[in-house]
Amino acid sequence: MYAIAINGSPRKGGNTETLLDHALAPLKAAGWETESIRIGGKPMRGCTACGTCFEKKDGCCILKKDSFNETMAKMVKADAIILGSPTYFTDVTAELKALLDRSGMVALANDRAFRGKIGAAVVAVRRGGATHVFDTINHMFMMSQMIVPGSTYWNLGQGLNKGDVLEDAEGLANMKNLGETIAWLGKATAPHRDSFPQTLEFFG
Repeated sequence: MYAIAINGSPRKGGNTETLLDHALAPLKAAGWETESIRIGGKPMRGCTACGTCFEKKDGCCILKKDSFNETMAKMVKADAIILGSPTYFTDVTAELKALLDRSGMVALANDRAFRGKIGAAVVAVRRGGATHVFDTINHMFMMSQMIVPGSTYWNLGQGLNKGDVLEDAEGLANMKNLGETIAWLGKATAPHRDSFPQTLEFFG
């Protein structure tokens, strides 16, 4: 099985990356193929609501001048998608918001391509606003018919400077439990993926 962690932080080696690495570690230990990519700080255009993805239905976005389509292909391949962001004025980074809008739309346009996949949000926060970031990510998961696992707390880690989250023992324990829960859930649902409920389509 394959899990991808997508980091919306522009800070290489920052707290969001550390939290995502801790969430992926139990999946690696369980034999999953894992991949971590960072889109933060790189070009990622927002959705223009042009509707071309509903016309072409080729799994791609018509906007080609960034890494979206490459990232989208990996999301479609994945059994589990973990999206991480620091807290920017109580919300996700601009790059991750663009990915959420475009991937959610392209997935809807292509027979709900995320349907039945596991989705988890991970948030780095200095002090407040993290639950709004958490909600923003989960809103896309929920309307995409994804399965969102719980853990020991909301998936948050506290820290401002690089490495600060390593002092947040509760946050790191939550990441470990999250990874273990995703591994368990993936194993439990894999034999039944093809029978995941269909839905009436209201888009396109």
